[in-house]
Amino acid sequence: MGIIIKPIVTEKLTALGEKLNRYGFIVDRHANKLQIKSAVEQRYGVSVAAVNTANVHGKRKSRYTKAGMLKGRMNHFKKAYVTLAGNDKIDFYSNI
Repeated sequence: MGIIIKPIVTEKLTALGEKLNRYGFIVDRHANKLQIKSAVEQRYGVSVAAVNTANVHGKRKSRYTKAGMLKGRMNHFKKAYVTLAGNDKIDFYSNI
């Protein structure tokens, strides 16, 4: 499995992409900033100015069923916010 798992496409990050040229990705939890930078540059053919990361811890979830209360947890994951240099853009909708 590669370093980049999937892009984050939300209203907030779409606005950041248009305004500040910043994009979000869910990445491998063990990847560092240099690996993320090289993976984005290779996959999308752009030049990366900065990479910021955030570890997101999985929330605890519970629900009530006929069999009783079920408890569990969402998975942990890592987000990477990538700022592109110059006038580079990433179009996530080009393959649709």
